[in-house]
Amino acid sequence: MTSSSAWTNPKPAISLPSKHNTKTNYLTCSLQSPSILHFPKQSFTTTTTTPTTTNVVPKPKHKTPKTTTTTTTIKESKNLNPKSVPTLTPTVAQPPQWNVFQKAASMALDAFETALVNSERQHPLPKTADPSVQIAGNYGPVPEQPVCHNLPVTGTIPDCIQGVYVRNGANPLFEPTAGHHLFDGDGMVHAVRISNGSANYACRFTETKRLVQERSLGRPVFPKAIGELHGHTGIARLALFYARGLCGLVDHTQGTGVANAGLVYFNGRLLAMSEDDLPYQVRINPSSGDLETVGRYDFQDGTKSPDVEIPLAEPTMMHDFAITEQFVVIPDQQVVFKLNEMLRGGSPVVYDKNKTARFGVLPKCAVDATEINWVEVPECFCFHLWNAWEEPETNEIVVIGSCMTPPDSIFNECDEGLKSILSEIRLNLTTGVSTRRPILSDQLNLEAGMVNQKRLGRKTCYSYHAIAEPWPKVSGIAKVDLSTGDVEKFIYGEGRYGGEPYFVPNPTLEAEDGGYILAFMHDEKNSKSELLIINSINMQLEASVKLPSRVPYGFHGTFIKSEDLEKQT
Repeated sequence: MTSSSAWTNPKPAISLPSKHNTKTNYLTCSLQSPSILHFPKQSFTTTTTTPTTTNVVPKPKHKTPKTTTTTTTIKESKNLNPKSVPTLTPTVAQPPQWNVFQKAASMALDAFETALVNSERQHPLPKTADPSVQIAGNYGPVPEQPVCHNLPVTGTIPDCIQGVYVRNGANPLFEPTAGHHLFDGDGMVHAVRISNGSANYACRFTETKRLVQERSLGRPVFPKAIGELHGHTGIARLALFYARGLCGLVDHTQGTGVANAGLVYFNGRLLAMSEDDLPYQVRINPSSGDLETVGRYDFQDGTKSPDVEIPLAEPTMMHDFAITEQFVVIPDQQVVFKLNEMLRGGSPVVYDKNKTARFGVLPKCAVDATEINWVEVPECFCFHLWNAWEEPETNEIVVIGSCMTPPDSIFNECDEGLKSILSEIRLNLTTGVSTRRPILSDQLNLEAGMVNQKRLGRKTCYSYHAIAEPWPKVSGIAKVDLSTGDVEKFIYGEGRYGGEPYFVPNPTLEAEDGGYILAFMHDEKNSKSELLIINSINMQLEASVKLPSRVPYGFHGTFIKSEDLEKQT
């Protein structure tokens, strides 16, 4: 996210041809949903406990609603503070108050679901929907972890690292009863609070409307967008879900999202996001580092600019976009959503080989989509875009992204090995022609990463990425010179894997790469996790924080400075 000055309307330094688009289909985002009230905060009572050794994720054993108690315990670890640990214990979930009709409807719909599950189990699941593959090993879920203080630190944490590193991830509360994709899990935020060289750790579920309802019912009832919505059984699951909604057994009117993908600190709020819903605000206790879900955030407090509807021929898979100082760069690529494919027994997420990928360049100050300029970029699918900037001399927009092939391999099973190629894409706004080139001379799968956020939207020299090899695990971190293609690596070591690296600039240094990289790392041999702090200039380890419990491989994170923590809304 750029500074607010980047969103003003200066005199254009790069020209955008006038173009009108009259198609009637629209790309709409969740921000266009009606205003929704925030959910009530969870009630907590503060207790003091000592570590225990029992802790399992509950299994969905009950077919009818039942009172359940969600408790949080800590696995015994020599890394724990020997003092007693303050724990937040959720109150007992109350069972729904259903009338006679609803109880009868629940029994009938539960019987239908049982028959549906039994039918599904007659057929093998693809690897992209098989829970034994998708949430195996360190992709598996963990319970909540109350704050653990004064964690063991090896090395010295730099003085400029003062704040909280938070990272989101998918962490299913209940064991899947059918298909499950990694992206389907409930959102859990992992937080490491660093202050004057000491570190605390906690992890908490984001209390989405979905999770709160499923916890009260004691089992999963919301359909999983990727793992379950395939073919005719997917249609049946949608019908089952909406039937439960019509009977008042679940409430699907206030969002169905899992808030498991990204985290951004925006206007005094930490927001947990996913593509399927509005974000949820999560508040961090500035003193302890513990986490609390405030509620669903709908941007209706005057902080959001007017919506712009963008005409599209069909819904497209858009996980990311880019910004420059004056423009927004919007990908419209070959992975699309076609619900009619479910009628044919397939997945609604489809790679459309007949479609030509393109990028839309829209001025930030645009009031409607008539100002967008589309530039075709054939055979391109970028799940992530790392940066973009303007080059007025050639009237081009330069986009840095990782081009993934096969494009739908994350969603649909295929035999071809996945490649993620760090690429420079140039969009010429005068000619409407694009060019694309790999930045590295030797192929290396580079995925989740970032640039120095102080230079987002402007030309950058360096980017930092997860080395996604062997796919989908991350064996190290790559620092890439975007102009020369030179790569410096930090490798975790045998049996050790991590995730997205996060760059934190050192305010005392002017160099673009002056700062530190934060990343979770997990040792699969001893099942121990750490937070690593790496000097981004020489790519050497500065410090590591030993964590009290396992941190699963996850998605995106951010760093919030101590002074910003005090200003949370």
